[in-house]
Amino acid sequence: MQLQRIGLIGYGEVGKTFGTGLRERVAAIAAWDLTFVDPDSRVAATQRAHAAQSGVRACDAMAPLCAEAELLISAVTASNTMAVAQQAAAHLRPGTVFLDLNSASPATKQQAAACIDAAGGRYVEAGVMTSVPPYGIRVPMLLGGQGAAELAPLLTAWGMNATVVSDRLGVASAIKMCRSIMIKGLEALVIESYTTARRYGVEDHMVPTLQETFPGIDWQQVGGYFFSRVVQHGQRRAEEMRESANTVREAGFEPFMAAAIADKQQWVADQARAGVFDGVDTKNSAWQAYADRLIGSL
Repeated sequence: MQLQRIGLIGYGEVGKTFGTGLRERVAAIAAWDLTFVDPDSRVAATQRAHAAQSGVRACDAMAPLCAEAELLISAVTASNTMAVAQQAAAHLRPGTVFLDLNSASPATKQQAAACIDAAGGRYVEAGVMTSVPPYGIRVPMLLGGQGAAELAPLLTAWGMNATVVSDRLGVASAIKMCRSIMIKGLEALVIESYTTARRYGVEDHMVPTLQETFPGIDWQQVGGYFFSRVVQHGQRRAEEMRESANTVREAGFEPFMAAAIADKQQWVADQARAGVFDGVDTKNSAWQAYADRLIGSL
């Protein structure tokens, strides 16, 4: 398989990382993002400038992106997974490979695949198994679907870390979603526990007990990291957790925990949108800085 023209659907954190990391490995990379729409928008100008500096051509719509791409990489928020697949299906060329990186439930991925395949595309699902920034394009990904085995060697040759887990759609996403319940759940628990402990003034007593029980984890450092990630990406995480809840529901269970985690992530996202954390250094601040902002907003 030789794919030399990549189209990125979504130019957020993941899209930027993949665009920058793959640019020297292929003939051309283009991108389409909803933020590109308004030519007078400061966000649009910033996004387009980043693309230009990275050697990525910013497209004005989905159609021209699909017209040239041999490989489409979908990296949008979970709630847009299906809508993007439907839009791409209306424009993609027959034979185009559609790599879906989005955090969606097995059923959502299967429905997206049906749209792409019906249009003559070749759908491959991917479960991105951890945060992208520390790894770049080498972030561990699990691939699934009938085209996964053929695509994986090409991605590996580009320096990516792609492992085929099944030729059945839904397996990779099930692994990803079940993991997300644990990881995003731990984030939500830390935020609720730490902020409450801070409110009562007992954090210097409580956190060391976690260190004693789980000595392999630096609970102070983890606290700051979890707070910062949720403050920056809470909306995306909330949407992912709603898809995790759908995954649990599709398995026949009531998603009590996954739904509660989604609510907590959404609440933090709403606080961030309201400006509660404005001015907090998201790269260097300890968890106490975030907790104090939440307490101060009461």
